[in-house]
Amino acid sequence: MKRLLLIPMVIATLSYAEGYKQVDRILDMQNMAKAMEEIQTGFFYNNLDMVKDGVKVLKETIVNIRPIDSEVNNKDIYEKWINNSLKMTNKIKKKITRKAVDIEDRFKVGDAVQALQAYSKITQQCMKCHIQIRKW
Repeated sequence: MKRLLLIPMVIATLSYAEGYKQVDRILDMQNMAKAMEEIQTGFFYNNLDMVKDGVKVLKETIVNIRPIDSEVNNKDIYEKWINNSLKMTNKIKKKITRKAVDIEDRFKVGDAVQALQAYSKITQQCMKCHIQIRKW
């Protein structure tokens, strides 16, 4: 459990020191996937602590997501314009953070249906990013 909380902090510290690379992005995506699994497991076992832990890791990790250095430092104006995804990324990050808080709040008061709907909205935002920005 403590490892789940420590890993994103270490990754964030290292990524800001050296820049944000594709490897960092992959690790952040893996951490967010694990956080989503933790939330889902908390739903299945009706365990608020698991949901809270997953939400916490998700909110901490989503902050790190941004364009990698090679995308930011691209000199080709046309390619940079095509890949200009910072605005969309920031919108998605805000929506995911809001829905993560919503999951915790709804599940805490016993409204599992609304918590699950917020979880579904987060997965929709994840897929939106992967389809439109990452070109899946």
